[in-house]
Amino acid sequence: MRIFLVVISSIFFFSFSSNYSYQIALLKYNGGGDWYSNRETSLPNLIKFCNQNLGTNINPEQAEIEVGSPDIFNYPFLHLTGHGNVIFNSQEVENLRLYLTSGGFLHIDDNYGMDKFIRREMKKVFPELDFIEIPYSHPIYHQKYNFSSLPKIHEHDNKPAQGFGLIYEGKLVCFYTYECDLGDGWEDPSVHGDSDESRKKALQMGANILQFALMGESKK
Repeated sequence: MRIFLVVISSIFFFSFSSNYSYQIALLKYNGGGDWYSNRETSLPNLIKFCNQNLGTNINPEQAEIEVGSPDIFNYPFLHLTGHGNVIFNSQEVENLRLYLTSGGFLHIDDNYGMDKFIRREMKKVFPELDFIEIPYSHPIYHQKYNFSSLPKIHEHDNKPAQGFGLIYEGKLVCFYTYECDLGDGWEDPSVHGDSDESRKKALQMGANILQFALMGESKK
């Protein structure tokens, strides 16, 4: 497991309860964007899917945590989504950078409309890095499930779904899914009316991301 009880530079990652191995969190941010856009069923459904199909023991209740909170170090996996503006202040930038360089993982899912904002803000976090497109040979696409392309749940601008990443000291610390709408595909079918097949692919890709974040390159 990539993170369970890890001490790095006096930063602790630990489980919330003896009943669960870990909990994952939805990231709250400022700027007016709707961080809560997939709040009700998206991550909970992904967690349920992973627990049933990967044998994970993730707390079924998602946490909700602010970017600048020291409590982000309690969660090995953070998920950020929305449609609009995102703003990180200097303290939040420092906090998020320390989290990611200490073993944490961030998945960003553009829910359509946040691309220019999240790229600007993540450049504050890692001014020395640029998002690069992650090739389909990368292990994140080949965990329990194999993908040769990202599932595209909703059409917006007739662009292909793409996966970008920030690589810090040889490690993928942030995975950014663009023109993909994975989080929408995790939601209850009644929310968007997506097909069972689309939702299955979205959940499988989400499971791959979580498995990679928690277990590195292992497929086990």
